[in-house]
Amino acid sequence: MPDVPLNRQLLHDNIDNSQKAIIRMENKNAAVFPASKDIDVNLQITQLLNVRVNNMQALVESDSTISESDKYTWLRGINDMLQDFINVYRMKAIKGVLLGDLVIAYDEAMHAQIQHRSIKPIVQKNELEVGTILVRNFAFQKNSGLASSKDVLVLKLCQREPKNILKIIGKNLDVPFADSLIAAIAHRNPEEIYNFAAAGDSLAKKIMSVKEPLVRSISRMASTKSGQFYFPFLDDIYHGKITMDSISKVKDDGLAYYKLLVHTQIRYAERVARKDTPLVMRALTQKLRQKATDEFIDNINALHDEKSEAVRFKSIENLTPAELYYLPVLGEDVIYTSSYLGVYKRIFERMDIPRSDTLLKWVGNDFYKKFIKMAAAYNELDNFLSRMNQEEAEILMKNFVKGLEKTNTLEDAVDVANSFASIDNTAIRKLILSQVEASLQQNKKLGNRRGQTIYGLLDNIFLSMDSSGKIDVAAKLGIPPVYFMPAQSLKDSSGKIIIQQFFYGDKDGIAYFNPFLSAFTNSNWKIIRREQWVEVRSTKGTPVVIYTNRPFDTEKDLDQKAQEALGDYLDSLNEEPTVVIHRGHSYHVNSTISQLTPTAKVVVLGDCGGYQSLNNVLNICPDAHIIASKQVGAGVINIALIEAITETLRKGQDLNWPLMWKNLESKFKAASDKDKFDDYVPPYKNLGAIFIKAYKSEMNER
Repeated sequence: MPDVPLNRQLLHDNIDNSQKAIIRMENKNAAVFPASKDIDVNLQITQLLNVRVNNMQALVESDSTISESDKYTWLRGINDMLQDFINVYRMKAIKGVLLGDLVIAYDEAMHAQIQHRSIKPIVQKNELEVGTILVRNFAFQKNSGLASSKDVLVLKLCQREPKNILKIIGKNLDVPFADSLIAAIAHRNPEEIYNFAAAGDSLAKKIMSVKEPLVRSISRMASTKSGQFYFPFLDDIYHGKITMDSISKVKDDGLAYYKLLVHTQIRYAERVARKDTPLVMRALTQKLRQKATDEFIDNINALHDEKSEAVRFKSIENLTPAELYYLPVLGEDVIYTSSYLGVYKRIFERMDIPRSDTLLKWVGNDFYKKFIKMAAAYNELDNFLSRMNQEEAEILMKNFVKGLEKTNTLEDAVDVANSFASIDNTAIRKLILSQVEASLQQNKKLGNRRGQTIYGLLDNIFLSMDSSGKIDVAAKLGIPPVYFMPAQSLKDSSGKIIIQQFFYGDKDGIAYFNPFLSAFTNSNWKIIRREQWVEVRSTKGTPVVIYTNRPFDTEKDLDQKAQEALGDYLDSLNEEPTVVIHRGHSYHVNSTISQLTPTAKVVVLGDCGGYQSLNNVLNICPDAHIIASKQVGAGVINIALIEAITETLRKGQDLNWPLMWKNLESKFKAASDKDKFDDYVPPYKNLGAIFIKAYKSEMNER
């Protein structure tokens, strides 16, 4: 190499120091850069760093075609490249194994620049991180391909982060492929295009300028204040089956708009059955759920104390059976028990020939599994199946059980488990069990482990329901006992059992508060009255304390304030309830569940339809034994149940659920009481809860 002027020798020294700094980044005594766990790879990369970089330095000094000023530029550029790698590597934004690619790419790009060629092909063939360092390097800022190389990097970033494409384009609005990417996203995720188009910023203006038909349809909606009313119908608007103007005529009429949503939902469900998924069907269903709740369910629920059904259900008097069908299946989380039963009854009352197979045909079998599950939960499944011939009922229930392994959640499997427990028809139960066993064998043949787990658990759980089989389901599935709760498990470190009861200040809560206290007005218990709650303490046997908030006016949230004050008091004593009792209507149950703690091991949901809340309870208290009613919670039964539990615990005995249920059954022989008690599900018959516990146990073992 010829003599090097002093000013450039300093640059060469900088490069040498940078090479050494890279090798010693992980270990100051290292001789090889630890780019990977493979020593051969590390040696190769280190050689590239030393030899190839040295060759580039030599080329700069020996090539007579490179001017003095350009020699300075290249030496500075080489060092900047090495320093850039050091900085990015320390930020963990580039992998060490890419160092070799970077050195080679820089060498190639330097030759391209000297020969007045674009560096774009080099940027294209290398990883994003390598290309990024090249493009921002001092030496290439005047390269003819710099602008197009930057576009390449934007495209590479979009390919790497497909979920952030619009955000990336928002920072690079002038890239030539922006329109095509926006159009592609419109077909893949129209909701995303709509949300960005409605933002009103520079990206929104870019989206609005795209001429592609679907993007134009979305942009037109996003530019209006009522865009969310039109968006669910995007597929029909895009294909010219409906116009925004026709939707405008009904969007402000709650009933007419709901009917249009239902009509469209049914057509879309039929298309899905033909493997043709409409655009934004999820948005359509969400809007339908919102309207079902806002326009009808909330109205019916709010009139739960209204004695006249004509008044209470007036808002749905103009709905057809198919339109009524979507109220319970989409309003599952909010509909009250009495509201569900009223809607269910009206579905068939409004059919000339009240057949359930006809109903399912009208709605294209949309959400039929959810409808079956809810009918079972509210003791209407036998009624529903009786409205079709036996062969069709058998096919329906087989399909209800099939394909559980193909879903992304356990919801359908839990629905099947809960439904099985609610079916009284022996033939249907045998049919479901047969299909479960057939699906288990099919999944074994296919080697589907998830399917084998799901159907294997269901098979064991369902077989355990047959008392003649004498299957201990808890032992079989490796979960805590379900037939009894040891009293010892409910005691705190001092041997005391803490029970918290949630009362609500509506008419029924106030009516049943004093009868609750009366049940404990005897020598075995002492009642202590506080300003916002009452304490019932055992005076004999095992120490048991029942903390119960007073049912103050719920309209003013005074009952909730009393519950919060009681909760704070228990916290101050470091007392955590292991038994929790909900006393209130179904519309209060979410408030109780939100105040649960993981310490609760017995949860009594004495409300109407508390059975619907099992999953929510288990999310907080995964090992809880849950008692819940599938229909109407009855005060007289709740009090008897609470007395049985508390008296058993006071005597120091375990909670033996089958024995307790047998004793309680003997108390409710009158037809009206017996029917209500039969709706209460004990822990050992909560098959959905048992399934969830068993599935989690199985997954933990794996």
